[in-house]
Amino acid sequence: MKFEVTILGSSSATPIFNRNPTAQVVNVNDKLYLIDCAEGTQQQMMRFDVKPSRIDHIFISHLHGDHYLGLIGLLSSMHLNGRKKGLKLFCPAPLKEIIEIQLKYSETTLNYPIEYVFTDPSQKAQIFENQDICVETIPLDHRIPCTGFLFRQKKRMRKLIMERVEEIGIPVPYYTSIKKGLDYEAPDGTIYKNDLLSMAPSPPKSYAYVSDTKYNPQYFKQINNVTVLYHEATFMHDMLDRANQTHHTTALQAAQVANEVNAERLLIGHFSARYKTLNELLEEAQSVFPATELATEGKTFVISE
Repeated sequence: MKFEVTILGSSSATPIFNRNPTAQVVNVNDKLYLIDCAEGTQQQMMRFDVKPSRIDHIFISHLHGDHYLGLIGLLSSMHLNGRKKGLKLFCPAPLKEIIEIQLKYSETTLNYPIEYVFTDPSQKAQIFENQDICVETIPLDHRIPCTGFLFRQKKRMRKLIMERVEEIGIPVPYYTSIKKGLDYEAPDGTIYKNDLLSMAPSPPKSYAYVSDTKYNPQYFKQINNVTVLYHEATFMHDMLDRANQTHHTTALQAAQVANEVNAERLLIGHFSARYKTLNELLEEAQSVFPATELATEGKTFVISE
């Protein structure tokens, strides 16, 4: 099952040094989910071959401009390109008014419906589920209400041991029940135990998107044992006072979070415009959590194959 994330933007606040503000695309079984949509996200989609027509779900973490100012342009382009199918938008409630007032004064009626699902930054909640994944909000500690998003794979069915199944001659209609863990009873009454016919699937993987936040243990438990953790790392640790004032995190703190929650891998992003190069932030995080990478534009990180 494909489960990966492509980074479209890694800057905080403003585009600078060829870094675009925040946007990411999560691909689950070739279904695309957009997380945040900063200014310039459409250009990044074209640059990295992400087709907007394949995006049916958009998740907006909060209402600072570097996380949503590209959204109205994307929605308008979808309209101009003839989109008819509906779009689900998971977002803070005031975003509906922001979108509608822009459409009102441009005298635009979209060709497709938007279904709004409002997030509550005060408590975690499951906001989406299909056959592949479920998505929860992660309450964060930012200057304005803000949520992260936790994508979890659904537990998959067992894998058939085809050579054994075919050797016994088990009819195809029984495959699903075997994948669900049931034994097979042959017409002559012989019972074939499930563990001889199938293998346990790989444990479900997960991806936590921890957007703008001050270091705060309140969200640690929810993301415990996450497979891949994306965590904002706006500043280096010598700027800790500034990070606290603006309710952001340092690279060192992001690495400490990864350690605390027992993450397998850490991606850091949302870099301040004060940093022209990013090696120092990476080295600072790796000094605490070696399995750290930079979430830079165009990179695709595989969570599960």
